[in-house]
Amino acid sequence: MATDLRALRKQVGQSIWLDNLSRTLIHDDILRRYIDEDGVSGVTSNPSIFQKAIHSSPYYQEDLRQPADSAERLYERLVVDDLRKACDLLHPVYVETDGDDGWVSWEESPRLGQDEAATVTEAQRLRGLVRRDNLLIKVPATPAGIRAFATLIGRGVSVNVTLMFGLKHVRDVFAAYQKGMTRWVASGGDPRKVKAVASLFLSRVDTLVDQKLEAIGTSEALALRGKAAVAMAKSAYTIYQDVFHGKDFAALRSAGGRPQYLLWASTSTKNAAYPDLLYVEPLMGPQTINTLPDDTLLKLRDHGSLVARIEDDMAEARRTMAQLASLGIDMDGAVAEQLQVEGLAAFAKSFEEMLAEVARAMR
Repeated sequence: MATDLRALRKQVGQSIWLDNLSRTLIHDDILRRYIDEDGVSGVTSNPSIFQKAIHSSPYYQEDLRQPADSAERLYERLVVDDLRKACDLLHPVYVETDGDDGWVSWEESPRLGQDEAATVTEAQRLRGLVRRDNLLIKVPATPAGIRAFATLIGRGVSVNVTLMFGLKHVRDVFAAYQKGMTRWVASGGDPRKVKAVASLFLSRVDTLVDQKLEAIGTSEALALRGKAAVAMAKSAYTIYQDVFHGKDFAALRSAGGRPQYLLWASTSTKNAAYPDLLYVEPLMGPQTINTLPDDTLLKLRDHGSLVARIEDDMAEARRTMAQLASLGIDMDGAVAEQLQVEGLAAFAKSFEEMLAEVARAMR
């Protein structure tokens, strides 16, 4: 019997977002069914997702032949239509939850990841293009991106901070959110109008750390394979609780400020030897979000167990992180920074490939 995924938000307090967006999902009513039947309450997208969508969906072909000033502007025209329709489909959730859920994310051009001023300007421009209250602009957790994030929150722009791979990223992003929210409230802004999430990527962490553990080759090292990402996520949740349910956020919380929820990203299992819900079931818990690709969503529906487990085995998570450090694996330094550089490069590659495909269709 299939699992009723709508119970996850009601009973556990975790939201399921879909890590996919395409005109096929909208045109064929797939997204609507996910929302109605599985309780999907948000959507994330990135350049790789849109590159695949434009390449594979038949519903873009007519619009691809329309005149435009450039391939990038035509791409924007295509995806703005998708984003508006996704926002509209999720708007009832947004209203029902008083703006706490029902969001759709659009990632800025990866070309801007190291440019603070351009990131701020572009976020405001993209928000103006879509003109929907429940749109999150995705900004990378690079040093420039984090500074831009604080500025955007200070101007009342809702943001999904992406490409986070370590606990230092988590701490820095949470601090930037508080800084920006303090500015927004001080300027007379309504804190209930601002939403931010912090996207911590998981499976890619295990892929890289496992390679390092196998290179070390000791029994202690090999026993830690497949454990780093979940341990990191559980540790991040402890930071979340300390920050947003502690004294540092108390004044903003009293003013109506929302905590910046952790969002588990990159949650499809890359190693076939690991459980297919490795980055889903152990990380279910209140005030969190898990964004799932279609295939992982279907697996969760087929055989998932909806139980709050995020606070289970916290001592084991701390031991795992300590053991990794003792083996010389620098989770917040070498691992997190390498993965962020690679992630930004991968998104940039997909973005350029997509623009090249759009340009070919324009001829």
